[in-house]
Amino acid sequence: MLKNRGLWGRLALFTAALIWGTSFVVLKSALGNVGTMWTLAIRFSLAAAIMLIPAGRKLKNMDKRSLKGAVLMGVCLAAAYILQTFGLVFTSPGKNAFLTSTYCVLVPFMAWAIYKRKPTGFNITAAVLCVTGIGLVALNSGFDEINIGDILTLMCGIFYSLQIIMMEQYISGAEPVTISGVQFSAAAVVCWLGALFFEAAPTNVPVSAWMNILYLSVMCTAACFFLQAWGMRYTPSATAAMLLTLEAVFGALISVLFFGEVLTAKVFIGFVLIFVAVVVSEAGEELFAKHIRKKA
Repeated sequence: MLKNRGLWGRLALFTAALIWGTSFVVLKSALGNVGTMWTLAIRFSLAAAIMLIPAGRKLKNMDKRSLKGAVLMGVCLAAAYILQTFGLVFTSPGKNAFLTSTYCVLVPFMAWAIYKRKPTGFNITAAVLCVTGIGLVALNSGFDEINIGDILTLMCGIFYSLQIIMMEQYISGAEPVTISGVQFSAAAVVCWLGALFFEAAPTNVPVSAWMNILYLSVMCTAACFFLQAWGMRYTPSATAAMLLTLEAVFGALISVLFFGEVLTAKVFIGFVLIFVAVVVSEAGEELFAKHIRKKA
């Protein structure tokens, strides 16, 4: 038994954020040899197999509500990854990482539209900061044109938000491994349909590209989603949110170190604003309440 589960939970989330941060550069490299839909189809299929094998008989005990939720989450996850991956073809890994993280800011507003839960002042403040940051990151030096890759990456945030909202609505007390297995299976079906109908099968693929896809499947999908689910069981939501936002920071840092991305002052300020916006949106209210209690 782990003696300090709170510490291990935080370490699990930090590790997931770090591994996810590496995925942007690895995926960019893989896309040079294998099409977007084929890459995602293989990635989700392998991840689904890794999750479903240990799930075993638990699948039979899965109630219809959880099954429906997992399938819907998988469809949203596939749409998000497709948009994000196509966006990565046209933009840098660092920008892709930070623009993807804006989904955290979208969630309260999507919940408002669906559940009629009004966003807090922290959510609105975060939205303003986020939009400003997006402008600095995505617009060119003349502030008159946005890259198509940046647009696709921002659109993926809508589906990531829906996936999180559906998780809240349909999944309560369900087994994380089983839910993830069904979710990845549904995402794999969507991606295989796209690959078979809209992309030619990859040929003459180097071993390095297959190794990249294997890394994305095992580490960046199966392992990270498990670490996230396990870590959040023993970590306060505000702390978990802040740790997971480090994915964007790691993604940008790794892109600079290994992909040769150059950060201008304008883009760096935009990154900072987006990061602050995500932290304020996800953890602002709890952090503020702690600050008030300390003063009292």
